Amino acid sequence: MSTRTAVVTGASSGIGEATARQLAKQGYHVYVGARRVDRLEQLAAEIGGTALALDVTDEESVRAFTDAVERCDVLVNNAGGAKGLAPVLEADLDDWRWMWETNVLGTLRLTKALLPKLIDSGDGLIVTVTSVAAFSVYDGGSGYTSAKHAQGVLHRTLRGELLGKPVRLTEIAPGAVETEFSLVRFGGDAERAANVYKGIDPLVAQDIAEIIGFVASRPPHVDLDTIVVKPRDQAESGRFARRG
Repeated sequence: MSTRTAVVTGASSGIGEATARQLAKQGYHVYVGARRVDRLEQLAAEIGGTALALDVTDEESVRAFTDAVERCDVLVNNAGGAKGLAPVLEADLDDWRWMWETNVLGTLRLTKALLPKLIDSGDGLIVTVTSVAAFSVYDGGSGYTSAKHAQGVLHRTLRGELLGKPVRLTEIAPGAVETEFSLVRFGGDAERAANVYKGIDPLVAQDIAEIIGFVASRPPHVDLDTIVVKPRDQAESGRFARRG
């Protein structure tokens, strides 16, 4: 297989879907993975990619997915998310487990499994989508921010461990991006999710996808290490200039 290939996790919606479209536009054959296979199959048909069921919290699912990937030049660790906004005193341990399994161990499973193929490609790239929550904290966000801090540390540790290998690493830390993120966080409460973005102009999935596309288009000697991107209306994690 001579065509360069990319793997995008969490590709059934939002940043993952937009990234898969962007990389396909740039000539990659894209393997898209997520649990919602119906959405994946439609996406793969539109971009000429390959849809594969993937649950990053399940070892067998990850093994089946990565075994089916013949070659990997780019890995985009995008699967993740938040659940709840409870203070530490009221923390839901099941929510914490889900956030750590999805954001941290999910990234570990995919990266570990595909690293040999990324190295063998001769010019591999690992893009991990973390969050501004990987660099700061906010009230009620300890479960998510701790998971994103850990995910970021996992990714950054690889920068040293892979030094001298033909693999580049880029961490992309977005601020407020209007996707299904808040809808998942608040258990499908559409009104509460919409209020997160009320009065601001948030980022959209395509903004992040275009950045990932730019990173993937750099020559092999250029490593864009860490990219923090926020809406103009956002300063820190919970600090916004809201209108109206």
